[in-house]
Amino acid sequence: MPEPDAGVLARRREIVAAMRAIVPGEGVIDHPDGLRAYEADGLTAYRQPPLVVVLPETTEQVARVLAWCHANRVKVVPRGAGTSLSGGALPLADGVLLGLSKLNRILDIDYADRIAVVQPGVTNLAITRAVEEQGFYYAPDPSSQIACSIGGNVAENAGGVHCLKYGLTTNNVLGVELVTIEGEVLRLGGRGLESAGLDLLGLVVGSEGLLGVVTEVTVRILPRPQTARALLIGFAEIETAGQCVAEVIAAGIIPAGMEMMDRAAIHAAEAFVHAGYPLDVEALLIVELDGPEGECAHLIGEIEAIARSNGAVSIRASASDAERASFWAGRKAAFPAAGRISPDYYCMDGTIPRRRLPDVLRRMGVLSEQYGLRVINVFHAGDGNLHPMILYDANQPGELETAEAFGADILRLCVEVGGVLTGEHGVGVEKRDLMPVMFSPVDLAQQQRVKCAFDPELLLNPGKMFPELHRCAELGRMHVHGGAVPFPELPRF
Repeated sequence: MPEPDAGVLARRREIVAAMRAIVPGEGVIDHPDGLRAYEADGLTAYRQPPLVVVLPETTEQVARVLAWCHANRVKVVPRGAGTSLSGGALPLADGVLLGLSKLNRILDIDYADRIAVVQPGVTNLAITRAVEEQGFYYAPDPSSQIACSIGGNVAENAGGVHCLKYGLTTNNVLGVELVTIEGEVLRLGGRGLESAGLDLLGLVVGSEGLLGVVTEVTVRILPRPQTARALLIGFAEIETAGQCVAEVIAAGIIPAGMEMMDRAAIHAAEAFVHAGYPLDVEALLIVELDGPEGECAHLIGEIEAIARSNGAVSIRASASDAERASFWAGRKAAFPAAGRISPDYYCMDGTIPRRRLPDVLRRMGVLSEQYGLRVINVFHAGDGNLHPMILYDANQPGELETAEAFGADILRLCVEVGGVLTGEHGVGVEKRDLMPVMFSPVDLAQQQRVKCAFDPELLLNPGKMFPELHRCAELGRMHVHGGAVPFPELPRF
């Protein structure tokens, strides 16, 4: 991370006093014990207490905090619920941590337009809970949905087990209220399906807090499908399970969700949740179909046939909503279940083409033997979004570093086969130094120019995403040869 600015550290009392003037009462935390609660996000291997924590309750307070920090050259790290797994909310020793947990109200629900307007501190699951009595729900459902906030979902472009059919956060957000580092309040998108002009909304979703602070989100809500049924399909080999996934999609079938777990994950989840998973298989697919009852019945038959042709050793269809929920309960509890079998684990994500699943899973097994660390595989198989969990013990010298090296090789493998570094966890600190594996220096410079357009002083969440963050003036330099600039006929701004 960037070296702390000694001048800012020396001004700590002044900064805390200014924050208290903007956010009175209990909205400012500066005691060391209180700061400890904010020293890390879900990537707990990295810890750093912030300079001060500020918990505003209104958009106006957010704008005033940002404007003061901009005027006084103080860095700001936005934070939602702290469930990020890439270190995206890792604080700075010389920065204000801007927590948005108190902006937690549902502002409007419009069933006719099928939208909900919420503040960023509202949890993902709370949106569905608020609309389910009227037969609606919010489709993106990360495994952390009981805790993760919608603002964090926007920052990381979160997905979940149903993103295969219904898309990621970016496909379900219609508009945001965004506060710039200068304190200006902007509205991007709105209540309609399309907006005129540049797609700045698409730029902000997934920007990891580098461009602005979201203080309001308009999301799409969907009617509950008439029928939803799930299949548990067991395989004797993980490679044949991967081949089954590829063939289902190739057949033109788009399930609502399609997840895979390997043997270690199956056993860990079953011991934790008792979902009724088969324990004599090497891989388990959970496939959910939703829609009209006749369509679901037909597609279940199609998928069963494809599974049998790929050597499935067990197939079980849910007979009730309760049984379907139990199938998913094990999958959604896979991450905490891993904590029962290992002192620590490193949960990461990378995305690959579906057709490369069998090869990548095999090569991941080779890497596991090479590094001497176990890996549990739980992932969104339908869209190739891997979530390997590398098991290690932080109390053993060198094991964290070995786990990180193992994870880096998995991500290099993802890029090698035509995939990308992340599907929904974001880049943050975790993947920052791997960005050159996927992007050229020109690519990275262009991305940094976008950052500079929103945040010229580089005060918002610095140290994240970019392996080498240039000053904006450096990115604006051009080559001058013989006293002549390139394309002299173009106007210069």
